[in-house]
Amino acid sequence: MKKLDNFSNCLNVLKNADFKLADNNEIYRTGVIGQFNLTFELAWKALQEVLKLHGAEEASTGSPREILQLGYKLGFVDDSAVWLLMLKKRNTSVHVYNEDEVDEMILLIRDSFIPAFIILEKTLQDKLSEAESDWT
Repeated sequence: MKKLDNFSNCLNVLKNADFKLADNNEIYRTGVIGQFNLTFELAWKALQEVLKLHGAEEASTGSPREILQLGYKLGFVDDSAVWLLMLKKRNTSVHVYNEDEVDEMILLIRDSFIPAFIILEKTLQDKLSEAESDWT
């Protein structure tokens, strides 16, 4: 599935970020945050597609928040607090100018958001396999 593949590819780039380099290099920090934003976009869109494959009609339309809440309700997302924080940080990341806020964002990406993305990627791969095996 193209959306899941795009999410996985984007996540691989983010997982390979050098967070030591992000400590001192402002352009690299900006790149990590930008990659997080892109990964988040692709994550919720891949979630939406897999939810639709599983017959969740409510997934046909909806904001990222609605899709994430539906994913949590249906057991596709396991930690709603992290995902809602991720959504909030994605929405405010373009307005982060304070160095302390950038530091916080980089730490959240490394310590909370990447692990949540990894779990979602595995869940979506499993759920996609389930849906495909139902067709055969």
